[in-house]
Amino acid sequence: MNNHLHLLLRLDPEVARAWSDDEVVRRWGRLFPPRDKSRQPIPVSEHWVQGRLADPKWVANARERLQNLGWFMKCLKEPLSRLANKQDKTRGTFFEGRFKSVAVLGEEALLAIGVYIDLNPVAAKIAKTPETSDYTSIKRRVDHVEAQGKTAELEAASGGSVAGSQAAAGLEESLWLCPIEDRRELDSPREGMIPGFSLGSYVKLVDYTGRLFREGKASISAELAGVFERLGCSAQSWQIQIEKLRGER
Repeated sequence: MNNHLHLLLRLDPEVARAWSDDEVVRRWGRLFPPRDKSRQPIPVSEHWVQGRLADPKWVANARERLQNLGWFMKCLKEPLSRLANKQDKTRGTFFEGRFKSVAVLGEEALLAIGVYIDLNPVAAKIAKTPETSDYTSIKRRVDHVEAQGKTAELEAASGGSVAGSQAAAGLEESLWLCPIEDRRELDSPREGMIPGFSLGSYVKLVDYTGRLFREGKASISAELAGVFERLGCSAQSWQIQIEKLRGER
């Protein structure tokens, strides 16, 4: 957006605690590489890694920061602030506040937050449709499927059938975003958001909600009714969830 941004993040302290000290150092080095005397980044060397490993206090601090929401937001916002201030030829604080975080509890709430974020440009009338809205996960996901030539599989994956599940296989396997569907019990080592809820179903849910934003009403197809059934909710309860997020209720 032109004056704010929304992020859906998953924090997993157990994963961070399971990293070896060596992995912590190398992860840190990928994000914050060492620099030479002119402050230019240089490759992470084995000598640099071993030097950091010799300092347990530094490793513990790096491990904490790599899993910390506040540190993540600092690292995200600082370069944006510097860029904006450079363009505006000014100095000082760019963002009004640090950030506001809300815990997301439950599968329906998780999807509602994701859909709300993806539809922000539509709600603000910056984009006409979800798939044309820049800087959103829905556009990245759809573009990724189209680049693979699997648009037909995306459509088929919206069904809750065995065939639909088979069509959904691999659609998001190589995408950097967290997959919508958690397929670890089926065919993927990657942890997704919700088991049994495909990217095709998510796209239909985003499209339906986008029409609610634009028109205030939307028809419910048989496929979409199946989506709500798999979520364990109704179109009415879904609309209430979205309106609460938009501050309309």
